[in-house]
Amino acid sequence: MLNTILTGEPSDRPPLLIVHGLFGSARNWGVIARRLGEDRQVIAVDMRNHGDSHWTERHDYFGMAEDLAEVLEHHGVSDVLGHSMGGKASMVLALTRPDLVRRLVVADIAPVTYGHDQIDNIRKMKQVDLEAIASRAEATEMMGDLEAATAAFFLQSLDLQEKRWKLNLDVLERDMETILGFPEVEGRFDGPALFLSGANSSYVTEDHHDAIRALFAEPNFEVIEGAGHWLHAEKPREVEAAVRGFLEG
Repeated sequence: MLNTILTGEPSDRPPLLIVHGLFGSARNWGVIARRLGEDRQVIAVDMRNHGDSHWTERHDYFGMAEDLAEVLEHHGVSDVLGHSMGGKASMVLALTRPDLVRRLVVADIAPVTYGHDQIDNIRKMKQVDLEAIASRAEATEMMGDLEAATAAFFLQSLDLQEKRWKLNLDVLERDMETILGFPEVEGRFDGPALFLSGANSSYVTEDHHDAIRALFAEPNFEVIEGAGHWLHAEKPREVEAAVRGFLEG
């Protein structure tokens, strides 16, 4: 089963499963998990090939959805919040196992194929000489011309003591086309679904709404002002308020 971080205690509210995006981990959502965990249990996961979860030779959305289903079969029917790659995996989970999902929140992603890729960032991480570095500052220098915030985000997945990335970079690079796409999925999720996006992000536009409505019967759309794709890091209080309001109906 995926590595999980549990926050809060079981209550009369359904638990909340939080699913991070590409190159992330459960720890990235710690602030929001603690706040939402005040009145329910929050289950944040490390996705396959990320963090402290298992590595696989297959990084596709059906496999990721199966991983999430295993977690929910253990914890029971839950609300689900997924960001970016985790949002796509959460959508596939809701479409293939709607019996496990009460309410769905998808953060800044749509069920479409995107044209950009992250291959350059993977290659920058591979530039780091893991045997030679003694500090994160040295790793940052080896990665080259990355924005400071991006470098800091990647370095959360660097295990200096073990001299390894907690990311299966080879498989993520090989399966990048799959990660950027969205699979053909039969079915429709009839439960409530919130599509939360950053006002400064181009990941979810009105052009994507038809693709969303084709798969989700009750989509709600909400925009976080002043936020980009990493809305949970840029505007955590606003994201928390939007998620809490939606989950409480």
